[in-house]
Amino acid sequence: MTNRFQSKHIGMLAAISGLIGASVYLLMINVTLAHIEAVSGHIPFDMRPFGYGPTEAATLLKALGVEGRNYYLSHQLPLDILYPAMLALTLIATLCLFAERMPNEKLVRFGIVFSVGSALFDYIENLGILAMIWHWPDVSAPLVYATSTATIAKSALTTIAVLLVLLVGVIWMRMPKADLRL
Repeated sequence: MTNRFQSKHIGMLAAISGLIGASVYLLMINVTLAHIEAVSGHIPFDMRPFGYGPTEAATLLKALGVEGRNYYLSHQLPLDILYPAMLALTLIATLCLFAERMPNEKLVRFGIVFSVGSALFDYIENLGILAMIWHWPDVSAPLVYATSTATIAKSALTTIAVLLVLLVGVIWMRMPKADLRL
């Protein structure tokens, strides 16, 4: 497979996964997470990058009521199963596209590790939210703290991964054309 052919496929993968990921993200932000916040009057777990404690978790879960908790399970979590994979795939494909033309791939490797870590912690967060809803009203403090830690880790790793993609992109764009490998 030639580099040009491979680049075209990696670029297509980045674009398609990016479109799917952005569509799912917009749907979550504008529909499911907005509905959860409207029903409960509180910010959903997914949107708390600095975490939450047992009291905040209980307040949100109680305010959601039965219908709100069912909505979280039936609408938000299914979308949040697709989103982390699409985001990670977009970031990784974009990094791989840049890597084909960069002499030093260390930042690319770090970006891939942070992208995978971001998705992994997003899935751990989702499992924690699922467990908290299933166990309501008997949600243990360790479960809340573990889920909150996953939320914080997801947020930090996602931020770092996106920043690394942007940094690699800037470095790649600033490279003299003669240094580009095709």
